[in-house]
Amino acid sequence: MTSSVKPYPDTQIYVDGAWRGGDRTIAVIDPATEAQIGRLSLASEQDLSDAAEAAARAFRDWRKVSPLERSKLMRRAAQLLRERADDVAAVMTREQGKPLAEAKAETLAGADVIDWFAEEGRRAYGRVIPSRADAVRQIVTREPVGPVAAFTPWNFPLNQAVRKVSAALASGCTVVLKGPEETPASCAALVQVFIDAGLPAGALNLVYGVPAEVSSYLIAHPAIRKISFTGSTPVGKLLAAKAGEHMKRVTMELGGHAPAIVFADADVPRAAKLLALAKIRNAGQVCISPTRFMVQDAAYDEFVEHFVATLRSVKVGNGLEEGVQMGPLANDRRLAAMERFVADALDHGAKVLTGGERIGREGYFFAPTVLTDVPLSASIMNEEPFGPLAPVSRFSRYEDALTEANRLPWGLASYAYTRSSATSAALSEDIEAGMLSINHHGLAVPETPFGGVKDSGYGSEGGTEAMDAYLVTKFVTEHR
Repeated sequence: MTSSVKPYPDTQIYVDGAWRGGDRTIAVIDPATEAQIGRLSLASEQDLSDAAEAAARAFRDWRKVSPLERSKLMRRAAQLLRERADDVAAVMTREQGKPLAEAKAETLAGADVIDWFAEEGRRAYGRVIPSRADAVRQIVTREPVGPVAAFTPWNFPLNQAVRKVSAALASGCTVVLKGPEETPASCAALVQVFIDAGLPAGALNLVYGVPAEVSSYLIAHPAIRKISFTGSTPVGKLLAAKAGEHMKRVTMELGGHAPAIVFADADVPRAAKLLALAKIRNAGQVCISPTRFMVQDAAYDEFVEHFVATLRSVKVGNGLEEGVQMGPLANDRRLAAMERFVADALDHGAKVLTGGERIGREGYFFAPTVLTDVPLSASIMNEEPFGPLAPVSRFSRYEDALTEANRLPWGLASYAYTRSSATSAALSEDIEAGMLSINHHGLAVPETPFGGVKDSGYGSEGGTEAMDAYLVTKFVTEHR
């Protein structure tokens, strides 16, 4: 284990330019040891009110800061995050469990996100519309929507927050960020880099609390004009409904159940290795993780052989230890869910080729698991597993794979492996998902759209499309 890791910090809320403690605190648990490593202060209703009002006051000035000056400040924040990447990554690993290399990659990717939006904010152009009369001028401008309430999850405590915060600030919006209670300190470290870069008081506020209480209060608050949420589909639907009551725009990045289709003409060993490594990323606790593996008959045996061998070779352990490729699940709820999914699959006649059980009695470790002969009636084929479970099934025809890929109400990510350009083109049109990655795993880079369709939500958290949700369009027509 890394000996130079600093002590885990207690975490407070940040409101109107100052860190605050609170009367209510909860424990932060290390998922690798189940030990308490720190305390987190929870916001009171007064804290939430102060945060929303601070964001409203700061918005009046921040919206007038030039895009160039906003960009310069954000670029400073990105550089600070890179300089602190080792410390931030160690904090993230302790509170979330992912291997240190993954945590550092997430931190550095967060800096890239800030940089990208810093530049994209300088290009939020309007336009001039040719008029029907010589004496009339018609222009379209894009303005920041206003203070934003952003709700972020525990699986990527920095990555999910940085997308929302960066897009909002680059657009001229201010933010009340509701961070994840189980993984608070790395999110707080993100806020600190913006503070140290010179962000004005009130432009970015950070709160934690009982999720239902915080969301109900902030969504209804008259100062908040935009909601951004990443999390489960059931919660997302509730928050979208609450936002609708107040006519507030929303971005929803919700759950998925990503199909991964391997055709017989694919490079099967390569597909098996890449999909296996994608499956264990963050112990499978990834909204875009491949979750339903469909392999064409002629490639099935070869794929399963390589896929199982790769997963059996994975080193599972404390994310701070050298060489660990997969850490623990983030909490005991996920551990119980894995055990439930496996038991249910076995009850429905499935077979376990590797894994299928908890590792050890300390920490929330679960072995990478491959299931075969899993019927569609099993829970794992209908509910997002959000863990290192991989049900593998066969298909014969393209139409069979497509039917299964589109069967569920989710449509976030999807994957396919084939050497056929005709098959790739057909999938590009036929797959019902917001994202499709063919022959590699190329999702979630800052400059590309990131979002889903159907029950996976709407709006984008990446690319130029991400800026749209934070900008309103104003049309001005003038007779000279």
